[in-house]
Order: sequence, then C-alpha cells, then structure tokens
Amino acid sequence: MQMPTPDATILARKDQIVKRLQDVLPDGAVVHDPFETRAYECDALTAYKCPPLCAVLPASTAEVSAVMRVCHEEGVPVVPRGAGTSLAGGALPTSDSVILGVARLNDVLETDFANRIIRVQSGRTNLSVTGAVEEEGFFYAPDPSSQLACAIAGNIAMNSGGAHCLKYGVTTNNLMGVTMVMADGEVIEIGGAHLDAGGLDLLGLICGSEGQLGIVTEATLRILAKPEGARPVLVGFDSNEVAGHCVSDIIKSGILPVAIEFMDRPCIRATEAFAGAGYPDCEALLIIEVEGSDAEIDDQLSRITQIARAHNPVELRESTSAEESAKIWLGRKSAFGAMGQINDYMCLDGTIPVSELPLVLRRIGEMSKEYGLDVGNVFHAGDGNMHPLILFDANKPGDLEKCEAFGADILKLCVEVGGCLTGEHGVGVEKRDLMVSQYNQTDLEIQLAVKDVFDPNWLLNPAKVFPLSTTETRRAS
Repeated sequence: MQMPTPDATILARKDQIVKRLQDVLPDGAVVHDPFETRAYECDALTAYKCPPLCAVLPASTAEVSAVMRVCHEEGVPVVPRGAGTSLAGGALPTSDSVILGVARLNDVLETDFANRIIRVQSGRTNLSVTGAVEEEGFFYAPDPSSQLACAIAGNIAMNSGGAHCLKYGVTTNNLMGVTMVMADGEVIEIGGAHLDAGGLDLLGLICGSEGQLGIVTEATLRILAKPEGARPVLVGFDSNEVAGHCVSDIIKSGILPVAIEFMDRPCIRATEAFAGAGYPDCEALLIIEVEGSDAEIDDQLSRITQIARAHNPVELRESTSAEESAKIWLGRKSAFGAMGQINDYMCLDGTIPVSELPLVLRRIGEMSKEYGLDVGNVFHAGDGNMHPLILFDANKPGDLEKCEAFGADILKLCVEVGGCLTGEHGVGVEKRDLMVSQYNQTDLEIQLAVKDVFDPNWLLNPAKVFPLSTTETRRAS
C-alpha cells in the first residue's frame, strides 16, 4: 500500500505548528514527542503504520474549531480519530498530518425520552450510549462488535452497523443531527431533534463520509424502547453453502429476525478455544435472534426452525434462558479477537445480495486454495454484509501482498454479483484503489466535486477513500 509523499515544508515547520496548537489548547492536549505519537501510528488495520506530525486531544467543539483554524492557516492535513478501531485504515495518519482525537469529547449533553433522542459528544463510546438510557427502558440500536470501545464519531464516519442492523438499520438510520466543524474551523449544525430537517439532506451526506467533509463533535441519536424479550436459536450445518441457502430462505419467507449471524468452521473452532461458548463441531453455524412478546417469539422461532430443518441441520438449539442466550452471543462477539490469536489477519467488509451467499461462499473457498491462504468467515448474513478474515503471516515476505490481492478479488466478486465494496467498515486506505471497480469516472467526479466544496484544499483525512493518484492531483491543484 503506497503512502503519499509528505510535504517537506510542513515537516520543517513542526515546532511552529506544535507551538500554535499548544496556544489554543489546554496543557497536555498536544502530543508531539515521537515516542508518544507512536500510539497513533495506526488503527485496527495494523498492517500499515505511519507516525503523525503530532496529535491533539480537544475536549469541546470550540477547541476543535480552534485546532482546525490553525491547521487551515498552516496548510496542515488533519486526520480525525475516534477510538482507532477502524479495520479499513480510516484513521491512518500521514507523516505530515495532525491526528485529531475525539476521546475527550465523551459527555452526554441531553436526553429526551419523550421524543426518544439523546445528544452526545462524538467521542462517547457506542455501548455507553445505551448505558446512559437503559435504566429508563431505552437502548441505542447500532451495535458493532467493537461497541465496547468504538466511538460514535467513527460510527458516523463509517456508517457502522452491527449484528442487529437487519431489523434496526445502521448508523444513518439512527442519526438525527450533528454539530460539525468545517475544514476552516467554521461550526455548523445539520439536522436536529426531529425526524426530517428542512432543506437539503446533508446529514445523509455526512454519515459515511469518512472524515472527508468535516469533524463531527456532537451527535443527536435516536433511542428506542427495549423490546419485551429476545431469544436466539443456534443452527449448525455441514456446509457453508447450505447455511447460505437457509439464510436466503428465511429472508424470502418474510420473517424479519433482529439478527442472522454466520460463522464457519475456522471461526467456530477459534471462538470455542477462546470463549468456550459451547458451539457444535460443524462446518457452519447461524445465530438467529428474534424479539417481541413470548407469543411473538414462539411464533417466529417456530417458522424459522421449520425452514432450518428443511436444510438438515446437524444441530438446532433454541436458547432457554438469559444465561444461555448470553453464551451464544459471547462466541460471536469474541470472533475477531479469537481469530487474532491464531494468526495475523485482514478483515474484509464486502456486501452482497443475500441470494448470492451460496455462490460467494463457494468462490471464497476456491480462491482460498488458489492463493494458499486460509480464510474464516464471520458476518451479518441477514443483510449480506460479509467479513471474510484472511489469515497471513506478517513476518513472511510476500504474504501481506498476497493477502491484499486475495482480498481485492473477494471485493471485486462482491461488486460483480450486485453488491458493493463496503457495508460498515468504510473504504479508508484498504479499498481506495478498488473504487474504480464499483464506480465509473463520472461517478467518482461527482464525489470529488462534493469533497471540493467542503474541503477545497483537500486537507481532511488525506489518502483515504479515493485512489491515491486522484487525491495527490486534487491536493496539488
């Protein structure tokens, strides 16, 4: 993966830039010692690393605005960073950039249970949003696997989803408004505490824009009343393809589970060793969860198990207690960490039509043999958001490049069958050079024109989303 050529004039002015940032922020909010900035040299896509010029940790919208004004005047690129859990290199710095971390922006600013909203600073973690409202019987629906650590800022940047997005949607379906700081430091408000704002739908533009258009400092989120109950069923199969057909049949039946999660044998074995969730020894398993009253749950699970039995499962286990439900989900939530104990891996994020699951799973298996790299599959099967985990050895010359080529072929396959490059992880640096596989030049030019309006100097989150040659040409002009 190629990094952009750093601006030598910015590197030469590091002391001046740091001094100006220190003048507008409290003591300790500017990290510039080379040893300390190593903490910001990568995000969860650890295959790529680059220490930033420095990092800043503002605690308010006003402080973010002050930082952006300084960087705008100095011509310094800014890389927004939430909790650094991005799996697409979305927070990877360049050596001439300032990392703007939002970890100190973590307050709850307002709760309005009558109108079912909560307003938070964007550095607040995903799970703690639910923690702030659950005593009143509410929850925040998007639930990425990293929800214990990931920040709302990153969720908005990448339009994150999670296991329960099949029923409740992803971040854009639960985001109502933002406070955003523009590239020159101007503060704007978009959307708000209502279902539909007047004027252009700029909120839909901001969510999923990967820090290319501005820095979100506050967010107004939709909160929902907790369902009466929920219950998962675990179903094991003797092949990935059969499990894929089962998912397709459930969706075709008109049943809307709250989640349908898929894991294959490598992931099952890894999570069993890691979490001891009691999963069966099989080729593939599905975790299917439904919500509602006891009668609703019983009816939905009865129909789902009838569909599953038509595919001759090797095991079908319906949860009978809260403890058993938690154990079933423990394995799924532990999957990424468990796979990391086996080897280095790259986690992909292609999305496909559910009807194409059997074909794509078969082709991934075939490509795995062609490339000589193992792959584990764990993903949100209900909406076709796939997360193949390609295992490689980072210390073996050529393995990373082989892994990248394998991943590119999987993502191209997703586009070929009618899907797209990303569902919830974003493009970042991982998929930027694959954008031409999904979009033609006219499509890309429209996106570039939007970027030109919000960030005319191309200083926000450089070297992401768009092909590197395009980014460097735009920035030079």
